[in-house]
Amino acid sequence: MSKVRILVLTSSTGGGHDARAEAFAEWCFQLYRHDVDVRIEQMLEQSSVVNRVGVKFYNRIQQAAPWVHIWFYTVVEVLSYLNRRRVTFGARYYTEVLREYRPHLVFSVHDCLNRGYFQLARQILGADRVRCATYCGEFSGGWGYSRNWIEPTVDLYISRTPTARDFAVKKGIPAEKTLVRGNLMLPTAYLEPIPPGQRGTFREHRLGLRPDLFTVFLATGGNGANNHANLLPALVKHADRVQAIVICGKNKQAYHDLVHWRANHPEFNCYIEGYSEIVHLLIQASDVIVTRGGTTTCAKALHFECPIIFNAFGGIMPQEELTWKFFRNGAGCEKIEHAADFEAILDQWMADSAIYGKVRDEFLKLRYVDDPTVVIDELVALANQPAHARLKRRPFPPL
Repeated sequence: MSKVRILVLTSSTGGGHDARAEAFAEWCFQLYRHDVDVRIEQMLEQSSVVNRVGVKFYNRIQQAAPWVHIWFYTVVEVLSYLNRRRVTFGARYYTEVLREYRPHLVFSVHDCLNRGYFQLARQILGADRVRCATYCGEFSGGWGYSRNWIEPTVDLYISRTPTARDFAVKKGIPAEKTLVRGNLMLPTAYLEPIPPGQRGTFREHRLGLRPDLFTVFLATGGNGANNHANLLPALVKHADRVQAIVICGKNKQAYHDLVHWRANHPEFNCYIEGYSEIVHLLIQASDVIVTRGGTTTCAKALHFECPIIFNAFGGIMPQEELTWKFFRNGAGCEKIEHAADFEAILDQWMADSAIYGKVRDEFLKLRYVDDPTVVIDELVALANQPAHARLKRRPFPPL
């Protein structure tokens, strides 16, 4: 039996793009097993020294100086002109992958891997033998929504929200090629819910925390950019009522520093982890999450009904601006630029729990329920147009 072959194009600029690529691959396996072959390529890093340096620089300034992204973003936008009909950097490697793998679908989950990449795939494989699709994870449109997302020849363009879809159409994506399909998260995010009545038990038995204290999740992306040291004093101030969950990503130094800090603050309940594979559980165990505007973390927070305080230390990157704008306009979410901002919010919530209750109620108005299997079926069906394979869809437990 012939297989459906899907090539997923991603890059590790932040962790969200890779997370969506991996979620797509895992869903395909859960639903179609070996009938669908998914190959993930970190195309920017693998294909070109120029691209690889750019990715490293992106992640470096995200850690050290987010405000520099204003200029970096502007430079990256030039790619939308360089790649209008061809791949400028890394074409040789991409061509080799196309000829060796011969995908039926090229599926991009990264803004810089659409323009030129779809045209080259059709040129190498034949327009009737490959389809092209994009999943854009942005929450809204405007400044920060890269022109590189917009490739009008795409066969299917998937947006996270109607607001983002409308902006894509405004910028040139044919409306009939668009879908709004919400989140693209790993199956475990849907299959491992913590019932509300068991949150305290999870805190106590899994994390070693108090079951009854207000729990603040200090999060970070995979590369470990964080401001935990600035925020913890405000939490310790309310140690009798507040506790924390803290993750450090791949930042080993931050993890070591926090372990030392915890040893010197026995009065404060604190769970610390490095790179976490259970973020979906940690969010469910929390009352609020403090995070930058990464789309994957914010989508999980919304899905699991955990209000967000946006970390804007050092400025908000253009891409994060889209997420912050969506939650600010829709739910009045707050951002913090200094430790004093965070302290003021926490002091207010601890003085009057009804204020936090109102914040959470407004946040939940933005929540939407999606069936993740729908978008997987739609993408596999698109890949099957040139493949002409006979697929057997496996049932999945009710969500």
